[in-house]
Amino acid sequence: MEPDLVPLDRIDLSEDGFWDRPRTFREGAFQTLRREAPVAKFDEVAFGPIPAGPGYHVLSTMQDVLFASKNPQIFGSAQGATSIADLPPEFLDFFGGMINMDDPRHAKQRKIVSAAFTPGRLKKVEDQVAEVAAKVVDDIAAKGSCDFVTEVAARLPLQIICEMMGVPEDRWEFVFERSNVILGAGDPEYVGEIGPDDLIGALLTAGAELAGLMTEMAEERKVDPTDDLTTALITPDADGEVLSQDDLNSFFVLLLVAGNETTRNAISHGLYQLTLHPEQKQQWIEDFEGHARTAVEEIVRYASPVIFMRRTLNEDVTLSGTDLKAGEKVMLWYASANRDETVFENPHAFDITRTPNNHVGFGGPGPHFCLGANLARREIMVMFRELFERLPDIHTVGEPDYLTSNFVNGIKHLRAEFTPVV
Repeated sequence: MEPDLVPLDRIDLSEDGFWDRPRTFREGAFQTLRREAPVAKFDEVAFGPIPAGPGYHVLSTMQDVLFASKNPQIFGSAQGATSIADLPPEFLDFFGGMINMDDPRHAKQRKIVSAAFTPGRLKKVEDQVAEVAAKVVDDIAAKGSCDFVTEVAARLPLQIICEMMGVPEDRWEFVFERSNVILGAGDPEYVGEIGPDDLIGALLTAGAELAGLMTEMAEERKVDPTDDLTTALITPDADGEVLSQDDLNSFFVLLLVAGNETTRNAISHGLYQLTLHPEQKQQWIEDFEGHARTAVEEIVRYASPVIFMRRTLNEDVTLSGTDLKAGEKVMLWYASANRDETVFENPHAFDITRTPNNHVGFGGPGPHFCLGANLARREIMVMFRELFERLPDIHTVGEPDYLTSNFVNGIKHLRAEFTPVV
């Protein structure tokens, strides 16, 4: 996909409708920013009842995104990492959890969560990925066509997370619907035709319902422990540390959203790109294991499921010749960094053999690098192995139905067709 030529004076990331423009325009806009204004400032707009803030700077080059990621003492997360607007502290704690924290609080929580992922539990999850992927394909194999997002790409990560946490099967659809509201807060399909003042209410309702489920499960595990992640997280670690109920609820919401969207959208974008490049699909099928690692990394780079993360400056700093002041907001634009011409040869080309491929599709290096990156990689790899082995001619039909969002590069629906297998 070659980008359009977009003049700098036509670029306004806060403009109403910018994120509904064609992908070629969007890519062209960021290409111009990287070349002409790598640390560009834009005005803010109101977020529901929250008034517009003082504006934000976009870091569009890989160099600046990496510098910010590696220097968390300068680029803080505690004032909000997932939204441009300054949200209330209780909102940040509830919806972002560790993402919206700095050390030492962040390090403490990450340590507790990491300790719960024992080698035995990780091995169990890896085995579950293969079982769930096979079941997902079982359920569509005889149909000949499907909505690839809702019937394949979304099912795998959601079921893995639910099984990992011990969510009862009869609540999976409930979890899916609530996580869609949080992920797709700006899209009418998920939140309905509501006014801006009702948006935060819809988010809080969805989050509160998920938190209620987690509270219910935690109470059950205290009486009847099981071999799941919920039980592990309410059990003190070697240092006697344990997540509070509020922190557990927040982690559950984060896991559902972050652990779901990266894999769901990477798999969806992956099949779409492999359909557009059938020679690469065939190349991967003919030597699946030989290309699996580089193919998965290219899918994540190309999809860039998380478009940005925000940081707030704790001190003055200069980036790409631009002086920034303490207190100002900067956006680490991963989607743009993953197209940086100084890092990637032919960055707008999809290439499953690309190497090296030092993308930031899971965030930049540093304390906030995605905790579930390896699980996401495995889910993507196993899903495509299962599809290629059993439905090798699977391909997408028509254009993706994209999510309206400046934060998640999501696909809501994507038609796929294949030769039925009974």
